[in-house]
Order: sequence, then C-alpha cells, then structure tokens
Amino acid sequence: MIRGQFHEDMDQLKFSIKKLAVETVNAFEEALDALYTQDIDKAKKIIEQDDQLDRKELEINEQAILLIAKQQPVATDLRRMIVAIKISADLERMADHAVNVSKSAIHLGEAHDISIPPALREMFGVAKEMVDTATKAFESEDISLARLLAEMDDKVDEMYGQITREMLELTATNPQKIQHIMQMAYVARYIERFADHITNIGEYIFYLVKGQTFDLNE
Repeated sequence: MIRGQFHEDMDQLKFSIKKLAVETVNAFEEALDALYTQDIDKAKKIIEQDDQLDRKELEINEQAILLIAKQQPVATDLRRMIVAIKISADLERMADHAVNVSKSAIHLGEAHDISIPPALREMFGVAKEMVDTATKAFESEDISLARLLAEMDDKVDEMYGQITREMLELTATNPQKIQHIMQMAYVARYIERFADHITNIGEYIFYLVKGQTFDLNE
C-alpha cells in the first residue's frame, strides 16, 4: 500500500515536470513570435509571466523533497527524486532564455527594418523536438532516447554556428545596424543554451538509470 502511494506520487511529480516543460516551450515560442512580429506588449507579458514558471519549479522541488521525507527512498527511487529536482532547475533556466529573447524583441523595438532570419525558428524547431524526446525519455526512463539528444544538440550547434557567421557578415555590410544585428546573434545563442539544458536532462536520465554520470557532449 505504501509502495503504491509512492508510485502515485511519483507519477504526479512526472506530470508536473512534463507540464512545466510544455509551458517552458510555449514561453519560448511566444517570445520568438514577439520578436518576429515586433509585438512589444507580448514580449513584456512573457517577462511578467516568468514568475509563474519560477513558482512551478519551486513547487516541483517541494513535491520531491516531501516525497523523500515521507518515503525515505534509496537507490533508484532516491535518484528519481534528485533527477526531478535537477530537471525542474534546467527547465526554469530554459524559461529564463525566453525572457532574454523577449528583452531582445523590446530592444529592437517596433520600427526596426531588420529582417529576422527564418533560421532562428528552424533552430528552435530542433530544440523543441529535443524537449519532446527528453520528456519521453524521462517518463519511460529510456536511455536510448536520451542518447539521441546528443545528435540533436550537435545539429543545433551547427545551425548556431551558421547563423552567427551570417550575422557577422551582415554587420560588415550594415555597420550602422550593428546593434540590431547583434540582437539576432544573441537570440541564436539563447536557443543554443536552451538546447544545452535539454542535453543536461538527457545526462540526468543516464544517471537515473545507470547510477553514474555520463557526458552526452563527448
């Protein structure tokens, strides 16, 4: 009966993490949309709503800590609690990058005449797939899925390099727009960091299943 309650509580914890992951992706997508549409009001709203995601991270931590106190888990069960706390922390930092993108949108303003590279959306599309893969890997504790994150992260890194090179070339021909162009490079960096946090989640899943650390970036 006690074991059954533990599994029920663990399922609730996994659900909370999955929900935070979805809301984090949504926040970043909305931030990118604000950037492309030059919607300053939307960008400001995303920044204001970040506190809600911060609170949800704390709630997940409290759930995990309470479960540790009640059940006093060991071995894999304890690692499940530790990993839940680590994943929620990375999701919160990913949401912070949505705030950074929103700040870039505000910095650019409503009247800039800079064309936002479509590659930024494409780059985030890969990162979004990574979140979906990481979520499934965590739910099923599947290291084969977690291992896929390394290849996907390499693709994001490659796209980041390409976008950065294009932005540098653009500054050479448009020196008067260098501050605006650099904002595009910053956004690409925020997406790259977003993906790095997902890779961290993959490493946590290896730790959960294998009981040892594993570097997916090797």
